[in-house]
Amino acid sequence: MGAALFYHLTDSPAEALLPQLLGLAGKQGWRVEIRGGSAAAMDRLDVALWRTGPPESFLAHGRAGGPHDAAQPVLLTAQGEAAPKLPCVICLDGAEVAPDEVQAAERVCILFDGHDPMAVQAARGQWKGLTGAGCAAQYWAQEDGRWTKKAEG
Repeated sequence: MGAALFYHLTDSPAEALLPQLLGLAGKQGWRVEIRGGSAAAMDRLDVALWRTGPPESFLAHGRAGGPHDAAQPVLLTAQGEAAPKLPCVICLDGAEVAPDEVQAAERVCILFDGHDPMAVQAARGQWKGLTGAGCAAQYWAQEDGRWTKKAEG
C-alpha cells in the first residue's frame, strides 16, 4: 500500500526537485510516471529534460504514447492520458491522482507551487480527498533550502 507525499515548493521549482525524486525512485528500481496538468506542459518538460544539465545527469524518459513506453524508466503523461500502472507517480501542475492509484502504487508525489494560491488550494483539496479515502499521506515544506515534514495523515 502506497503513500502520497505532498511537496510544498517555495524555494525552487518542481524541475529542481525532479532529479532528486527520480534518483530515489531509480534506487528502488521503480519506473515512474510524471503526470502533468496538460499535454503542452509535459511537452515543455520533455524538451527541458533533454536539454538541461551535463550529459551524466541525463534523465532517461519518454513521452506517453510512443512505441517504447514499456521500456521507459520515466514516462511523461498529461492528465487524462492512458498510462500503465507504475510503482511511482509524480504529479505536477495540479494533476489529479485517485485514491486507488495511491493505494496501488509504492509512492505518489504531489508537487505544488507554494507561491500560487490556486495550486495551494488544489493541493489542500487533494490532501483532504486522499486522506479522507484512507490513504497514507505526508506533507513536506521547503524551509531555508531543506525539506521539513509538517504533517502526516
